[in-house]
Amino acid sequence: MQGRRLATTEEIVAIVSPDSDDVVARLESWTAERDISLSTVAVGDDIDHVYDENRATLGVTIGGDGTFFEGIKTFAPRNVPQIGVNTGTLAFLARVEPEDLEAALDEIIHGRAKVDSRQQVVVHGEGIDATGINDVMVEHVPPENPIDRKITQLDVYADDEYIGEFEGTGLAVSTPTGSTGISLSANGPIHYPVDNHTLQLVPLHTHQIGVRPIIVSSSTELRLVTRGPATLLVDGGRANATLETGEEVLITGAERLAHVVRTSYDDHFFTAISKKLGWGIRDVDEPQRQSTTAAREQAGDFAAESVGDDHGLPPGPAPTPSPSRAPGSDSTTPALTDGDSSTVLEHAHTIATEAAEAAGEPLRELHGQVETVDVKSNKSDIVTEADHQANRIITTVIDNEFPDHGIVSEEQPRRNGKNGYTWVVDPLDGTGNFAHGNPNYSISIALLENGTPAMGVVYVPETDELFSAIAGIGAWRDGDPIETTDRDRLDESMLISGYDPDGTFLSHFYQESRGVRRLGSAALNLCYLASGSADATWEHDTYPWDIAGGLVIARAAGATITDERGEPFVFDLATDKRTALLGSNGPLHPALLEHLGTGLPDRSGDR
Repeated sequence: MQGRRLATTEEIVAIVSPDSDDVVARLESWTAERDISLSTVAVGDDIDHVYDENRATLGVTIGGDGTFFEGIKTFAPRNVPQIGVNTGTLAFLARVEPEDLEAALDEIIHGRAKVDSRQQVVVHGEGIDATGINDVMVEHVPPENPIDRKITQLDVYADDEYIGEFEGTGLAVSTPTGSTGISLSANGPIHYPVDNHTLQLVPLHTHQIGVRPIIVSSSTELRLVTRGPATLLVDGGRANATLETGEEVLITGAERLAHVVRTSYDDHFFTAISKKLGWGIRDVDEPQRQSTTAAREQAGDFAAESVGDDHGLPPGPAPTPSPSRAPGSDSTTPALTDGDSSTVLEHAHTIATEAAEAAGEPLRELHGQVETVDVKSNKSDIVTEADHQANRIITTVIDNEFPDHGIVSEEQPRRNGKNGYTWVVDPLDGTGNFAHGNPNYSISIALLENGTPAMGVVYVPETDELFSAIAGIGAWRDGDPIETTDRDRLDESMLISGYDPDGTFLSHFYQESRGVRRLGSAALNLCYLASGSADATWEHDTYPWDIAGGLVIARAAGATITDERGEPFVFDLATDKRTALLGSNGPLHPALLEHLGTGLPDRSGDR
């Protein structure tokens, strides 16, 4: 989950431990001031009576790690991100202190927090079907007679491969999040848990010195077969079972990840374990070493290259940007509204990238629902909701970072800016494709500088492709530079057609070229032209929001863009008239105009 998505939070559901009245009162005041609804429930209570699945929800736990675990159990199945406020003692997961509550929440609703996707573990067996965030423990049953055998024997398999027999106190199968608990005590490795989707199998009090921990992927199915009675505990007993001799349990990574929100007010992971576990590899009181990115910046390198979502720095004033897919942004960076043009455009590139990827998440989720719905009215509702959610995420993120800029979107009234910068947003280009379960749809975001498209981002949610460009600097696909082809012969060229109502483009070029394809997204057509996947594209008529982002990308990659008569294409945000567009790699343009002109209807009355 992308942290920018949290900027659209509409409600907070808080799970509260006893003796937390002061923190709850502060949370109530904060939400009331920002017109965000708040519901509180006691630890262990169900939230169904207060949770609205149709609203953007943030989960908050107020307590220690035990309360945080209850939050995971409650929020993860609902795909709700959560943050933990620590009113307990030794907390590794609930890492926001009460005095930082309001500042951390402000950071979240401004879209400047990070969301870690944490691996969960799931166990199936006789009398047990449970999910945990920490670990599954299988241990011996204490004998009634103190002189009886006190060990357990387990046969363990990874998928279809026999690992061997483990003899000792038992086994722990933990997630990276749970690697600092029982597993660490048993000499297992410490896992950095952020976006780490693995499981580890750690023997407990093994009777063989050579038996070591094993790391497996989250998709590996671990099968444990008991050779004697054993107990099974999930997350310290939140689910449990007694296993008989010969019983089998299956343990694997859960498909549903838990989303943990991290802000700049949290202790970082290694700071937390240094403070709380006495990890002697560094002195927690001394200043942290510089990040790699900061060190590079001081050395004169461009510092916008991402080192992971929300961990980098805003783009600097260097003459060429990093080709990274999504230059990072410091979560504490204030909104940038003025400054020299290159700085604004580079920062806008970062923000547009993050906004597009955040908006792509609900589109993917709702696209999956469209594919399973047969009733037309239901599909229409889903498409409308997809448009609404994506647009709200994008425009909220832009507004948080650039409050003085104008915003024009297909889905909302126009807002005029004050400083010559206007954003043009199409949250779902290719609505027809989306409505029919077709993956060829995109998100288009552009920034105009004094009316001219100067920065563009086009994101394809289903393929996770990101096209972007800054005028005069370059164009990229997933961080790699792109440029148009150099073909000048029609019979060697692949063409793309947009809206072509009377078939003019198709009829004139299908036989003369290597084919004409129609994808259904004008923004994507221009990006494929820019990246060399096509040699030309034709649109009978376009709206500004259809093409603004793609236009920057195509031009920056070397494309020639004209109208149907060969005149330079004029982007006009003020007009409601649709405009024809012919784009090519350049060398092919004369041949295109020649063949297209012979079949064009007379549109002189429209000019």
